[in-house]
Amino acid sequence: MRDLGQHVRAMFGQPPKSVRPLHGGDLSQVTLLDLEDGRSVVAKTGPLVETEAAMLRTMAGTEAPVPAVLGVSGRHLFLEYLPESSASAAGWTALARGLNHLHSHTGEAFGWPEDYAFGSVEIHNSSRANWPSFWIENRLLPSLPHLPAKLACRIETAAARLPDLLPAQPDAALLHGDLWSGNVLFGPTGSAHLIDPACYFGHNEVDLAMFTLFGQPPAAFWQEYGAVEPGAEIRLAAYQLWPALVHFRLFGSGYRGMVEQRLSVLGT
Repeated sequence: MRDLGQHVRAMFGQPPKSVRPLHGGDLSQVTLLDLEDGRSVVAKTGPLVETEAAMLRTMAGTEAPVPAVLGVSGRHLFLEYLPESSASAAGWTALARGLNHLHSHTGEAFGWPEDYAFGSVEIHNSSRANWPSFWIENRLLPSLPHLPAKLACRIETAAARLPDLLPAQPDAALLHGDLWSGNVLFGPTGSAHLIDPACYFGHNEVDLAMFTLFGQPPAAFWQEYGAVEPGAEIRLAAYQLWPALVHFRLFGSGYRGMVEQRLSVLGT
């Protein structure tokens, strides 16, 4: 905490008046700082804060709603504090509009300049020109050494089918990369901000697959975002397979059923 206070002084010219813990991601400790001048600032402390800052800045450049990056000092990322409220129809519409801004920004290849992580699970982002190759080599196959043999065999069988199931060259949309309800911050005025990104360029349906892994957003979201392309069900199963594997690796066998259900949809 002394280290954080020193960096707060260096960044804002004053010490924090109070420091309170907030819920955060797997990589960083998150705190709310009340400064002597009355401002509130969020601090994230962790090993990859420079990478997260670059992701947030890239997202902001698309007009996607994200907290402003106030600065990085050592292992500390300082962000705009945003008050939180319950989701509303206006908030869901704002979220969909923000995702459309994000996904309309495209890259020349699939991937990201740096690797990242979900806790102890590495996220491999090396560039690939072919989308099924990216999903197979960078997302599914790295989990094989960490799985029971029978499950690993089913993953390999599913991976072999993906070149026939996924588009070879979809638009390489800028993705949030870890879009679940805990990474959406709804505000009191009908706003919605995206937090804790794990960005890379890929098929836009990846974000939608993650967002619908544990539930469905209301009609207001889909009315603003728009319909997905025909045949999405089997693609969503392929895209949900990876976060299911991540949950299995991080949290144990209680998520094996989630993995196996997606494999069944993929015919393995």
